[in-house]
Amino acid sequence: MNLPRCLLALFFLVAAARADEKVALLQPGEALTYRVGWGLFGHAGEMTIAAQSESSMGRPAIRIVTTSATRGLVRLMYSFDGDAWTLFDSANGNLLSASASTRSSKESTHASIDFNYEKREANYVDHLKPSRSTLVPLPEGKPLDLMTALIQTRIWGLQPGQSRDVLVLFDDEFYALRITAVKEESVSTPQGKRKAVLLVPSMIGRPKGMFRRGGEVRVWVSADDEHLPLRFEVKLKVGTGYAVLTDYRAAAEPSSKK
Repeated sequence: MNLPRCLLALFFLVAAARADEKVALLQPGEALTYRVGWGLFGHAGEMTIAAQSESSMGRPAIRIVTTSATRGLVRLMYSFDGDAWTLFDSANGNLLSASASTRSSKESTHASIDFNYEKREANYVDHLKPSRSTLVPLPEGKPLDLMTALIQTRIWGLQPGQSRDVLVLFDDEFYALRITAVKEESVSTPQGKRKAVLLVPSMIGRPKGMFRRGGEVRVWVSADDEHLPLRFEVKLKVGTGYAVLTDYRAAAEPSSKK
């Protein structure tokens, strides 16, 4: 059983926060819970994503916190826990910093990255393997993580067949991706069928990372005002992992002044 690679791929895909060009799409108080499956294991684990207000350098910011873990029988065979957070500037949506760590029965990881937009560089630190730490030049454009770009597709108003190119961060490298809205279709959720738009990212130029190894990513985003990521799929040579939205908590309503 080669579940670890599927779980890791899903974790780093879902853990990435979302933001548009001005304000983070996941608002303080919002939380999403996913059931993770792989092959015959329909409940291999769970993931939760939650947003909270914060301050960075005296400016309002939004922190997105993601936790994940294997469950049940799968956990007896393969113990996996992951924690990640990403920090966004509330005013302009800039990704300020991010950190992710995983712990499994075989290995652990812990890395973080901080962005300096004035110097156009990012400081990447591998806390367990210091030799991998490096300063990464920021290419022209506004870097996003993969999920930011996928969710933004809905705000861009792409119709099936339309695409948009984005600059995406993977670990300590930046890649050019083309995100295509493929079609509208119904997706099964624990709450019933929901209409969604299928989004598929593809590498521009020579494939790298999971795309170089034949990996594929598909995301279904609800075709309504909520724009919720209902389902993720990561297809690797070892199998296909998926995450299904099982619970959603809306953002807290701002208290009215009397």
